[in-house]
Amino acid sequence: MTHLLLGFLIALSVGLTGIGGGSFTVPALLLVAGLPPVEAVGTTFVFAGVLRLVAAPFYLATRQVHSRYFRLLLLGAVPGLVIGMVALRILAKQDSNALIVLLVGILLTLSSSVSFVPRAQVPGFARKNSHWLPWLAFPIGVESGFSSAGAGALGTVLLLNYSEMVPAQVVGTDLVFGLVLATIGSAIHWTFGSVSTAVLAQLLLGGIPGVIVGCFLSRKLPAQRLKTVVAVIAICAGLQLVWSGARALGAKNAANAVHLPARVAGTLRP
Repeated sequence: MTHLLLGFLIALSVGLTGIGGGSFTVPALLLVAGLPPVEAVGTTFVFAGVLRLVAAPFYLATRQVHSRYFRLLLLGAVPGLVIGMVALRILAKQDSNALIVLLVGILLTLSSSVSFVPRAQVPGFARKNSHWLPWLAFPIGVESGFSSAGAGALGTVLLLNYSEMVPAQVVGTDLVFGLVLATIGSAIHWTFGSVSTAVLAQLLLGGIPGVIVGCFLSRKLPAQRLKTVVAVIAICAGLQLVWSGARALGAKNAANAVHLPARVAGTLRP
């Protein structure tokens, strides 16, 4: 029942704002479901992909997707996604996942806060400097690859602040952009076997109705209010990742401190 409710609330955020699929689900699966980090990321990729697949037609039907910006974002993000997933596999073997989640959370919180700094907003940037979009999307792809977070929150914040699109079109463009990344990530994680099908089924049971409700509600929100909601949710997502990463890192350090004297004594024992 808990996973079903989580799926509904996260999916509501995805349908309403286009973000939350990775930023909210990974901390929830780590803290509530107790999944290993790699399995949490893999399960999140599939869950977020299905949610975006359900939500995408709502935005495509109303032509709320900027095709040119969408292609430019993918051009930089897909290579970054592959690099991020390779890094995840390598770092998982070194037990560095807590540090990764912590750093992603800090970056997500800081970048999302840009929405509340008027001087940092350049609405005409993408139209005049579109060749920079792939380079700006590359680190988003890297983050999405090793944490499944970033495609929704960071992509939305980027387009909100540096393009001329209205918030509804930003959400639609970023949602389809995230769908492609989630599809690629899902296929790779499914091949690796790092997907919990039992948890995924419960999340989707609540998530599919949630994303449909969110898509219908998004049409009734004023543009400025939608922009504020997007930024606030992105900041909350970042803080969630910071908290979960710091907690896991602290627990790891505490465990090492407890076992260190025993290891030292073992080396000194004749």
